[in-house]
Amino acid sequence: MTEAPFLPRERLFKQQQYFQNLTKHTYLKGRYDVVTSVAIPLALAASSLFMIGRGVYNMSHGVGKKE
Repeated sequence: MTEAPFLPRERLFKQQQYFQNLTKHTYLKGRYDVVTSVAIPLALAASSLFMIGRGVYNMSHGVGKKE
């Protein structure tokens, strides 16, 4: 009894050729890898820098200070 393959053989060969011939880094080879490896960390870094800057500004100008 043979089990049906998960992917058709032609599609698997096509994907293997695609990934083997790329010159990109390993973590950027997939279709959505740029989003998870580059865009999300950049967004987190930008938002954290914005919040740190806002906190420094508020502390230096006394905004939100309790009397």
